[in-house]
Amino acid sequence: MAARRARPVRVLVDMDGVLADFEAGLLRGFQRRFPGEPHVPLEERRGFFAREQYRALRPDLADKVTSVYEAPGFFLDLEPIPGALEAMREMNAMQDTEVFICTSPLRKYDHCVGEKFRWVEKHLGPQFVERIILTRDKTVVLGDLLIDDKDTIQDCMFAAFPPVSCPRPRGDPKLGAHLIHLLPQPAPGPAPDKETAALLERQLEGNHR
Repeated sequence: MAARRARPVRVLVDMDGVLADFEAGLLRGFQRRFPGEPHVPLEERRGFFAREQYRALRPDLADKVTSVYEAPGFFLDLEPIPGALEAMREMNAMQDTEVFICTSPLRKYDHCVGEKFRWVEKHLGPQFVERIILTRDKTVVLGDLLIDDKDTIQDCMFAAFPPVSCPRPRGDPKLGAHLIHLLPQPAPGPAPDKETAALLERQLEGNHR
């Protein structure tokens, strides 16, 4: 029998693009707000920052698409990615695992911060509100694994932490289009290795078959 871990694996889960469907909400909001303007269909979205792709389409569209996700109600009204909430609850119930939501606020944070808290309470309940971590630099948070849709997590000293698993295609229902990163600031106690990350990935996939 395998030895029991000295402490739970601490998993940090991103919100936008992993739990909440940011891309679909952005496209829907852009088309509603600027119906006559060209847009980027979901299947043609490339890169992490929508603003830059819209700028390449036409320079003035960058500010227009930014105004969509900076508007009141945008984050609160995002739809959950199919299967993501169930995956969060199942992962939270896994033995020797503790799950936190780790999300980055916009620099213009007037609306997004409060709306992120309200979104979590609405879709996951008050127990997960207590587990929200807001930070612009996720590498300073004590955790073992980060599930995020960003392909490279860069810290404040400009070191990059690539993923240890392959990305899922957009539209995959299991926690969105995520990657799993090993974090440079592990939680206290023995840190999980790549095999632990792979085990968690297999367990998540097994729960959805």
